[in-house]
Amino acid sequence: MKYFPIFLKMDSIRVLVVGGGNIALEKLEKIIDFTSDIEVISKEIKNETMNFLKEHNIFWQMRGYLPNDVDKFDLIVVAVDDLNLQKKIFDECTSKNKLCNSVDSVDFFYFLFPAYIKRGPMCIAISTSGKSPAVAKHLKAYLAEKIPEDIDDFLEYMNELRNSLPKGQERMRYLSEVAKKYFEKLQQ
Repeated sequence: MKYFPIFLKMDSIRVLVVGGGNIALEKLEKIIDFTSDIEVISKEIKNETMNFLKEHNIFWQMRGYLPNDVDKFDLIVVAVDDLNLQKKIFDECTSKNKLCNSVDSVDFFYFLFPAYIKRGPMCIAISTSGKSPAVAKHLKAYLAEKIPEDIDDFLEYMNELRNSLPKGQERMRYLSEVAKKYFEKLQQ
């Protein structure tokens, strides 16, 4: 199977997480880096997950999933062990053109959660297309050590430069040269 890497603008994306256990918490911890427009539905919510929901002011409902719960959401994460429920929600999402991920179920998802490194506006996503999350995890740690501490400052500087110069080939060449020199300097 082939996966297209994409960065999704989350400003107007509403997220539903079905489940309240450890896996739901793991997904919530990733999603919160990009949006707080999240709701949770679960019959049971573990203490750690409940603490996270309260800390981040995330709305939750302590109940089971009901038909049409996905209607007001764009992205749905199903973090429950019940394969029948995963299929039911996935089928409903499919019929309503909703993006769905049933965690750890290769049959019921349209997107994967990559390992990622986020530093200010910079985000590096890592995926093994589901082949080995362990490899993605360790590659993430390896790459994170290689990222310069001042990358956020450098990105701000590059953005200021980009905004101060007229668009065109000359700007592209100049910005590329500045970025090249920055990374060459790091290798010395």
